[in-house]
Amino acid sequence: MQPATLPVPAPGTVSSPQSVVDVLVAKNLLTQEQVDSVSVEQAGSSKSLPEILMEKGLVSEEDVVKAQAELNGLPFIKIADTGASPEALSQIAESIARRYQLLPFAYDKNEGTLSLAMSDPLDMTAIDFARQKTGLEIKPYYAMPSELERALTERYAQSLSSEVNQALEESTQVRQAKEKASDISQLQGQVLRQAPVTKIIDTILSFAIKARSSDVHIEPQEQRTRVRYRIDGILQEKLILPKSVHEAVVSRVKILSDLKIDEKRIPQDGRFNFVANNEEVDLRVSTLPTVNGEKVVMRLLKKNATVPTLEELGLRGFALQHLQDAIKVPRGIILVTGPTGSGKTTTLYSVLHQVNTPKVNIVTLEDPVEYQMPGINQVQTNPQAGLTFASGMRSFLRQDPNIIMVGEVRDNETAELAIQASLTGHLVFSTLHTNSAAGALPRLLDMKAEPFLLASSMTLTMGQRIVRLINPEYREEYKPAEPVLEDIKKVLGPYFDLWCKQNRKDPNNITLFRPKADRPATEPEYKGRIGIFEVMKITEPIRKLILDRRPGGELEVQAMAEGMMLMKQDGYIKVLNGETTIEEVLRVAEI
Repeated sequence: MQPATLPVPAPGTVSSPQSVVDVLVAKNLLTQEQVDSVSVEQAGSSKSLPEILMEKGLVSEEDVVKAQAELNGLPFIKIADTGASPEALSQIAESIARRYQLLPFAYDKNEGTLSLAMSDPLDMTAIDFARQKTGLEIKPYYAMPSELERALTERYAQSLSSEVNQALEESTQVRQAKEKASDISQLQGQVLRQAPVTKIIDTILSFAIKARSSDVHIEPQEQRTRVRYRIDGILQEKLILPKSVHEAVVSRVKILSDLKIDEKRIPQDGRFNFVANNEEVDLRVSTLPTVNGEKVVMRLLKKNATVPTLEELGLRGFALQHLQDAIKVPRGIILVTGPTGSGKTTTLYSVLHQVNTPKVNIVTLEDPVEYQMPGINQVQTNPQAGLTFASGMRSFLRQDPNIIMVGEVRDNETAELAIQASLTGHLVFSTLHTNSAAGALPRLLDMKAEPFLLASSMTLTMGQRIVRLINPEYREEYKPAEPVLEDIKKVLGPYFDLWCKQNRKDPNNITLFRPKADRPATEPEYKGRIGIFEVMKITEPIRKLILDRRPGGELEVQAMAEGMMLMKQDGYIKVLNGETTIEEVLRVAEI
């Protein structure tokens, strides 16, 4: 597509960009030298200048399409960042959408507008056809052609959109019938039998199980309700619902969770079970009043979930050895650190699974109990009844335990009780919200823990994050740019040469892996997750630093001198092994 010719500016005025390349240069995404170099090559080619620039990796497809949008004064939409709107999709048939390369993504009934993501929003034939077909005013947006092609296949075939759209149509019929109903008893019967809303909830939850989602967010906004799924740790907007069904959807979730339907001013918590495709999940439901209505978050906990082994979590080498040595010691404290959602509890379950034998009494205090493990006495906190981490710990010590797991060290009292329990011959596992393994010890000192007690009770601290795994069936090898390779060598230091020797790789000819661009539309870039870790064994030199109240940075330097690998280094090793990407490691471990 050739951009529209712009008028020649009057003398003395600042010249406007004349082409896509001009915009890219103006935005400092290209240098004039690069443009001149590629222009020579383009002279004997049938390809456009932007196409050659993309092939050479000098600019991305997104950069080029954004530049086209800016040049022609039209908005740009990234389809991956917006959910499917069943109402919008129903306005235009798939055959027409494919013929004109357009995707309906937003429908405003009040304004009578339909927003279309298009590969060529200047195609007036396509816009006029869509306007006549729908009777709506068309809002065209630029979209990346490669993303558009995938989205057309995914969204028109996606049962989530089609089934919800069918339910929405039924819901409209129910609402119209309610408006016509004059008999109050008849009206109540229709409200109770709102099958369409039930179908919407069933479809949302069935898709969550199929997509391996850990959480579902139903969020009211000013003009719409969006449904987002947390898949492999990342929130993805998958569905847009009209605002008119929001209250009915929330009420249905509240009925299932045994919550008060008429209470909309305060947060509520509940739970219910759901079965789909012979798979049962336990859902923890939380509601929150917002300015646009009640937001609902549902956490999915699989009933038949198996606890992964430490190796499956991603622990290897000395890190795995140090942890296995630490859990063989019958007393002491082992702490797992990291932010919310970094997999700390799952790691503790894996450890408990390893030490769980009939010869030991294991008690856990959790909020909530995520996995149910046979042979372990699991207790869920209940602050309203006075059962907190601290009060539970006191009760545990009267239950003759060998091993105690406390979900989280949140306050001074819990920290003190954990230390006392370890000093009286118990093995204590817990989690702490700090950024690194070394940061756990100064954090406990901040909680008024005595340095001499802490030094003698701590056995090991471990920091962790979770990265997504490249979809193993659709990955490709590539040679990284020189700055990327230099960064890997700098971060890994001596570990880089060691890895090259162990894997018989040439240090100057390293290849990495990334998701394939031409994978099927139904296949994600990433599939599954793995942990990256740093494991700090509490040695005598580190005990002395704890006694002297030294900061976390000094503890980390000492641990590295003793052979501790940092999280970022562990992540880069997994990048070299082709398990994940540099972008994933930097997303979670750039601290």
